[in-house]
Amino acid sequence: MTMNTGGRLIAGSHNRNEFILINADEIGRIKSVHELSGQTCQICGDELEITVDGELFVACNECAFPVCRTCYEYERREGSQCCPHCKTRYKRIKGSPRVEGDEDEDGADDLEHEFHYENVDALGFLRGTGATASSSMNPGHNSSSQTLDIPLLTYGEEDVEDIDNQNALIVPPPVSHGNGIQSSTFIGENMATNPRPMVPEKDTALYGYGSVAWKERMEDWKKKQNEKLQMVKHQGNDGDEYYPGLPMMDEGRQPLSRKLPISSSRINPYRMIIILRLAILGLFFHYRILNPVHDAFGLWLTSVICEIWFGVSWILDQFPKWYPIERETYLDRLSLRYEKEGQPSELADIDVFVSTVDPMKEPPLITANTVLSILAADYPVEKVSCYVSDDGAAMLTFEALSETSEFARKWVPFCKKFNIEPRAPEWYFCHKMDYLKNKVHPAFVRERRAMKREYDEFKIRINQLVATAEKVPEDGWTMQDGTSWPGNNVRDHPGMIQVFLGNDGFRDIEGNMLPQLVYVSREKRSGFEHHKKAGAMNALIRVSAVLSNAPYLLNVDCDHYMNNSKALREAMCFMMDPTSGKKVCYVQFPQRFDGIDRHDRYSNRNVVFFDINMKGLDGLQGPIYVGTGCVFRRQALYGYDAPPKKKQPSKTCNCLPKWLCCCCRTRKNKKGKTKNENRKSKHREASKQIHALEAIEEGPEEPKAVFVPPLSQEKLEKRFGQSPVFVASTLVLDGGVPKTISSTTLLKEAIHVISCGYEDKTEWGKEIGWIYGSVTEDILTGFKMHCHGWRSVYCMPKRPAFKGSAPINLSDRLHQVLRWALGSVEIFLSRYCPIWYGYGGGLKWLERFSYINSVVYPWTSIPLLVYCTLPAICLLTGKFIVPEISNYASIVFMALFMSIAVTSILEMQWGGVGLDDWWRNEQFWVIGGVSSHLFALFQGLLKVLAGVNTNFTVTSKAGDDGEFSELYIFKWTSLLIAPTTLLILNVIGVVVGVADAINNGYDSWGPLFGKLFFAIWVIMHLYPFLKGLSGKQERVPTVIIIWSILLASILTLVWVRINPFVSRGGPVLEICGLNCNDE
Repeated sequence: MTMNTGGRLIAGSHNRNEFILINADEIGRIKSVHELSGQTCQICGDELEITVDGELFVACNECAFPVCRTCYEYERREGSQCCPHCKTRYKRIKGSPRVEGDEDEDGADDLEHEFHYENVDALGFLRGTGATASSSMNPGHNSSSQTLDIPLLTYGEEDVEDIDNQNALIVPPPVSHGNGIQSSTFIGENMATNPRPMVPEKDTALYGYGSVAWKERMEDWKKKQNEKLQMVKHQGNDGDEYYPGLPMMDEGRQPLSRKLPISSSRINPYRMIIILRLAILGLFFHYRILNPVHDAFGLWLTSVICEIWFGVSWILDQFPKWYPIERETYLDRLSLRYEKEGQPSELADIDVFVSTVDPMKEPPLITANTVLSILAADYPVEKVSCYVSDDGAAMLTFEALSETSEFARKWVPFCKKFNIEPRAPEWYFCHKMDYLKNKVHPAFVRERRAMKREYDEFKIRINQLVATAEKVPEDGWTMQDGTSWPGNNVRDHPGMIQVFLGNDGFRDIEGNMLPQLVYVSREKRSGFEHHKKAGAMNALIRVSAVLSNAPYLLNVDCDHYMNNSKALREAMCFMMDPTSGKKVCYVQFPQRFDGIDRHDRYSNRNVVFFDINMKGLDGLQGPIYVGTGCVFRRQALYGYDAPPKKKQPSKTCNCLPKWLCCCCRTRKNKKGKTKNENRKSKHREASKQIHALEAIEEGPEEPKAVFVPPLSQEKLEKRFGQSPVFVASTLVLDGGVPKTISSTTLLKEAIHVISCGYEDKTEWGKEIGWIYGSVTEDILTGFKMHCHGWRSVYCMPKRPAFKGSAPINLSDRLHQVLRWALGSVEIFLSRYCPIWYGYGGGLKWLERFSYINSVVYPWTSIPLLVYCTLPAICLLTGKFIVPEISNYASIVFMALFMSIAVTSILEMQWGGVGLDDWWRNEQFWVIGGVSSHLFALFQGLLKVLAGVNTNFTVTSKAGDDGEFSELYIFKWTSLLIAPTTLLILNVIGVVVGVADAINNGYDSWGPLFGKLFFAIWVIMHLYPFLKGLSGKQERVPTVIIIWSILLASILTLVWVRINPFVSRGGPVLEICGLNCNDE
């Protein structure tokens, strides 16, 4: 079968799906060189030169695309060496320098110019900045009165559709003026360029039809580039002046964030001290092992074992802090790139998860403030959806959320109108600050007072709901329509979903849209394992995927409000960065707290961990996930591997080690490439995106990217569950739900995915979502992502992104630490233990050290408890764990203590941590180690090995109203037994040791100093514990009573020793004359 072409030329591309029929009725003639002279370069606008042979310079022999020699040589030297028009590799032209790859071309060599680069600066290019430079290539060219439209040169390996996200190098043709200021000229729309068709006299109407319309696409492309070209200020000699003729790199194309390494003057001494401390530690163990104490061998052996464990723990904690970094974000660049004026915002959608369980322990007013701060975030409202998980199915939470949605209609426009911070009303109105600072709107004071009254009324309504909920009716609660509340039975109820905001009918008082607000309570039935918070979060993942399916997720606890309204934008600077964002699985924000006493007695702020340890991890593979204040990539939560890293083309062979290939490699081997290698190299070069003109070849806008996994539909349903709608949503990379599906259908599907049996025989909790198996599901979830090759990012904006509340009294703080330690013990005893899990994946070794330390630290409680008991035993028995100290031992001990002190000081310096915070952290490490960590270890062993669950009761003893009143509440719990006993033992040991030294004379004071130092070290670390036992500050603290008894005992013994009523010569003995032996 033949095809009738009508005498026309057939052209097309199978890869690009193009098919063109071109008329060819006339044969034109080629213009002469003189006729073609005067053409301009389509890149920089310079005139094309005439070669020494009298011919017009032609860079590409395939399409003759007008490019001057300057741009041609720059493209060959710095770019992908391909023509920007036809993508054919440039061949070396006589007179041009040789570049890599030219050795494969046939033809005569021009040895005179093979490596000849004269006056490189005269080429008019400045690397990396996109700035202009002076040029003398065309001294007679004067175009100062025109404005050239310069296309943006881009180089990279991104796809064509990502052209807008590339950094651009702008190469203008500068003209130097006498004043030394350089200006550039641009080709304007009114200035016609000289075309260069193959047949210039042919009518364009004779070309028939086809899929390529170069003229229209060129004009569209120019218009598009003009919109993106940014002008910046130029620093002149007379000050800052704005020169419209000086284009710089498009601000919106620059990176959205950057790393800020710790200065070498701080980090290099820190690393040197670490290595020195490691060497001193080796000398210390060498001395301790080779010098046993024979008369106290048991004490010596126990102390050495404890010290070895402490040394290993120090290594696991110290070396993950080897590469600490900080980061900086550029929110203005994010807006320039994704929020163009007059166009819809291109920022990604975000689903926000807020989790709560018991409204009596987690007050609804606190949850409402968290929700309000999210709804008022500085982010496009149509791109934010807030999901509140009520795992307690409480009608109080439901009604409080209904009231919150009504108040949000007034609060959200107020926040955005006056740009207030923070946007949680409780903390905005209660902070003592100058609320008029930076406020210039005349109606601000009036509207603020009105909003304060509205919020007070809102608080009264919430408090009334709480008071009503304290007395539950016998037959349960009923809803407004008279039906029974589905969640009356907390352990057996159906799934519930309610969309409060987000529909067209729900707008604020000014008529603007509001973010979507959804209430979710998953189904619970007896006989099913619900996996606590991890199960609730996985239910939210599925519900949000069906209803909104945003590509990014933020999870916060109900008591962590958004303190920085730009927190979502801060996270998007990392997630949406086109160069480094594709491998980021989550962005973790530090936890900051309100309502903590000034001295932070129990180290609630945890500053050392968030400001030192997390910065160190950020320089490796990223920080660990801490359970709240974290923005996730949805695809990472689905258990997919990170995108593979593009490897640079190797210049060595694969059969020998690289060092051997480097030694044996010669120029002859370079020339000896095979044809297959050349083909691969050309394919790789052709795949590069080398010029913005490729955007001209883009067709209509493509649909959203769809991920095609190597799994069948049946296997996908086995993996994700029996929901076709949800499974289909997991394959959409950019998020979004089909608009063809009705909201009723989506709600039915959402109810289905939160049913009890949905996760049965799936990979939920094993490979997908929040991982089950520990009460600290956050560590497991982040660990699994890092094992899949993802990296995380630590974001510390100047204004804290989130703030929450923390337990500030001693008992509650110990129970919080107990839960964390129990989760670590469960991970240690599970298959996901980082000691043996995840090898062969993408987890880096120092990152693994950090995860091992996070699950091993509860085991340190045993050697810590024993080691803190040794001082009392030594003082009571008169023995010591160290033999008589020699000069060498004294030097080693002093060097060890000094290295510990210097390491801590340098850490505080580069981490920005104060001495008080560091010391509180050290104190609570001992307090928590001998109490919560110890009990968590035994509780975890009983739970995992014997299946026995144990709970510790907390009993309140006293408490008054007032500032930080909760701090002074004394709650007795079993966790207080161990540190109390340890404290009493050391105090008794000090008293007995001092008494013994007094009775035995001055010779016994020397050996006593080491024992006393050891015991006082323990007592000083337990000092906050003593203050916790003391109660309120108004009465005499118990610690003062204890120290008074201690000092009184010592003074009493001294008084007995130096009795002033006894003569210094001793008592006078006289013979009384009585025989005492007589009966």
